[in-house]
Amino acid sequence: MKQNNIKIAVTGGIGSGKTTVCNFIKELGFNVYSCDEIYAELLNGGMLTDEISSAFGNEILTDSKIDRQKLGQCVFNDGSKLKKLNEITHKAIFNEMFKRAENVSGPAFFEVPLLFEGGYENLFDGVIVVLRDEDARINSVVLRDNLVAEDVKKRIACQYNYSFDGFAEYYVIHNYGTINNLFQKIKDILLKITDKNCG
Repeated sequence: MKQNNIKIAVTGGIGSGKTTVCNFIKELGFNVYSCDEIYAELLNGGMLTDEISSAFGNEILTDSKIDRQKLGQCVFNDGSKLKKLNEITHKAIFNEMFKRAENVSGPAFFEVPLLFEGGYENLFDGVIVVLRDEDARINSVVLRDNLVAEDVKKRIACQYNYSFDGFAEYYVIHNYGTINNLFQKIKDILLKITDKNCG
């Protein structure tokens, strides 16, 4: 397999630090693509906006665009609505993401928050799983998104159970300690990935 065909997913629960991991990978010169960023672009009007508003009602719109806060309030307390939203959006996001990465050199990294929930791990040649203590995750999201802890706990409950210790086949980053400690772990994993896929 040529190295420029290598696709590596980066995933983890809300507040785990996967965006920090991806930002550092990008700083080291690798191509990184974010599901959330592409999703935000796709919500800026167009067919996906029409499909989502048709499914969940015009009350989730602000100035004819999807209001992500309103959409989140609509789906995160209802598992069936969240599933429906994921079914609508994920195909469009992956198609756009992989299209952008088609001609890059070296391995490409993809920040995918709901990788295991959707069973998308098989779309990638490797997976980096970012793990973090749940209390630290809650505190991080409370500060980042100005939410109350109970709302964050509800979102965690809707996601994959990352307390499950079944990631032996993947690259795992335990996000605790100093930021320098985290960066060293990332460097070690990137070295393993590039060494494995050279040639």
